[in-house]
Amino acid sequence: MTLIERLGLAALHRLDPERAHAMSILALKTGLVPLGGKVTSARLKTRLAGLDLANPVGLAAGFDKNAEVVAPLVRAGFGFVEVGAATPRPQPGNPKPRLFRLSQDRAAINRFGFNNQGAAAIAARLANRPNAGIVGLNLGANKDSTDRAADYVSVLQTCAAHVDFVTVNVSSPNTEKLRDLQGAAALAALLDGVITARDALPRPLPVFLKIAPDLGDGEIADIAGVALDTGIDAVIATNTTTSRDGLHGPHRAEAGGLSGAPLFARSTRVLARLAVETGGALPLIGVGGIASAEQAYAKIKAGASAVQLYTALIYQGLSLAGDIARGLDRLVDRDGLANVAEAVGVEKERYL
Repeated sequence: MTLIERLGLAALHRLDPERAHAMSILALKTGLVPLGGKVTSARLKTRLAGLDLANPVGLAAGFDKNAEVVAPLVRAGFGFVEVGAATPRPQPGNPKPRLFRLSQDRAAINRFGFNNQGAAAIAARLANRPNAGIVGLNLGANKDSTDRAADYVSVLQTCAAHVDFVTVNVSSPNTEKLRDLQGAAALAALLDGVITARDALPRPLPVFLKIAPDLGDGEIADIAGVALDTGIDAVIATNTTTSRDGLHGPHRAEAGGLSGAPLFARSTRVLARLAVETGGALPLIGVGGIASAEQAYAKIKAGASAVQLYTALIYQGLSLAGDIARGLDRLVDRDGLANVAEAVGVEKERYL
């Protein structure tokens, strides 16, 4: 972390968290954030669902909800970037305050509720993004929608021409009854509709599914079966948790989804269980609590072909992306592997 980045983070942490996030987006727009540039090597290059990644370290959805700073994020050292979530119509999200730092726990709680400017505005920005870099879009449903399955298809059709993959998000805890779509029958119907719409596109693209960390083994097995049957291209494990075990500070009981360090063990267990259930037949992306190269490597050994970051950036800055990628390169080299893919799932039983 550079001195400029350290000072910038200190200043942001003096602001309300949501205002600080808006300021970080503005800083990226105006070129005030130092960017590390592309990080890659023969050991780091990753093939994921037909996509060629410079490295397996991605940015999770939620940071750039409205695709405002795709170009600088692509230059920040990530192997891929996911924007959104986008809904068919703009919506303001839940009342403020709705984002809380838990600094002692290196965590955050949010209850944004899919606040975004809508698929049309996001598609217009994505149409002007640079050709470099792998960029995906997280698909969401409007809070007041009477047909949420149709919402996912609508956003896909509006934005597909301008992204490299899409993610079906049925795991946010901040839209009422959204997680009900993770049930086997509802999920199968939803994914069948999205896959049918994807296959009708002039340029079909990979479809990912993002699941919650608050799932039992039976539920994970059901999701794995549906994922394999419907032919989606990857699963992202996981979104935020509703658990509040062992937290500290005045905001520990706030409603919403918890992310950051406390999520690591829970999300890694779901990832490893999913790796067992899918038997290596489906690429997995590990998310939740990653703040170091060692933790990213643990996710990979638990079954992830790639990983994503978000909350750790609040505390360690955007330079963390490149730091983790370079650290992964050293760890893979230390273990005598030719490519990071050789480590995928080699220790999944350890995390069950």
